[in-house]
Amino acid sequence: MVTRRPPARRRRPTRRQRPSDAALCAILAAAAATIALATKAAVWLAAHGWVLLPGVALAAAAGAGWVYRRRRQVQRQALQAQELRYALPRLDALHHSEFEHAVQALLRRDGCRNAVRVGGSGDLGADVTATDPYGRRWVIQCKHRHHGDAGAPVGTRDLQILNGTARPVHRADIAVLVTNGRITAPARTFASQQRLHLVDRRLLASWASGPHPLWHHLGTTPPPPRHAPPP
Repeated sequence: MVTRRPPARRRRPTRRQRPSDAALCAILAAAAATIALATKAAVWLAAHGWVLLPGVALAAAAGAGWVYRRRRQVQRQALQAQELRYALPRLDALHHSEFEHAVQALLRRDGCRNAVRVGGSGDLGADVTATDPYGRRWVIQCKHRHHGDAGAPVGTRDLQILNGTARPVHRADIAVLVTNGRITAPARTFASQQRLHLVDRRLLASWASGPHPLWHHLGTTPPPPRHAPPP
C-alpha cells in the first residue's frame, strides 16, 4: 500500500521579507511632494517668465559670439592656406612623413578641401589623396630625398607600384609622383606610356613657392565648358 505524503505547507514570508508599509508610504509621499513642487515651479515661471529673459539674452549673446569667432577662425585658416609657400631647402629638411603632410597642405591651398595624408605601412602606393574643385580624384605618391638632387633618383620600380594601384585600387583620375629629387630617364618614359604625372624637383619648386595650383603646372586644367548655341 502506497502511503501519500501530505502536501508541503507554504512558508509564510518573514517580517524581513514583507514590504514595509511605512517605507511604501514614504516613497509615495516623496513622489507626491516632487510632483507638487514641479507644478508650483511651472505655474510660477508661467507667471514670472520675465525673470528668465536676462539669462536667455546672455545665452544668445554667448552663442552669437562663438559663431562669430568660429567664422573668423575659418577665414584666417583659409587665408593662411592661400598664402602657404614652401622653399626647396625647407622641403629638403623635412622628414618623409612631414613631406607628405606638406604635399597635403599644398593641395588644400589649391582648393582640395578633402586632401588627406594616408601614407604609411600598407598604403599601396598612395601617400596623399584629394579631390580637386573639378571633381577629379588625385592619388599622389611622395618620394622624399633628404639630399635632394644628390639623393637616390626615383626609378621605374616606384612608378610601377603607383601604376598598379592608383587606378584599380584607389580609383584615381589623376596619378602623380612628387619628389624633391631626380627621376631617371627610363622612369620618365614609363610614366609617359602609362599616363602618370611627374613632379620633379624643378616643378616642385615652382608649385610650392607660387600661387598656381598643381593642375596648372601639369597642364591638366579642364577647358571651360562650352555654352550651347542659342536655339
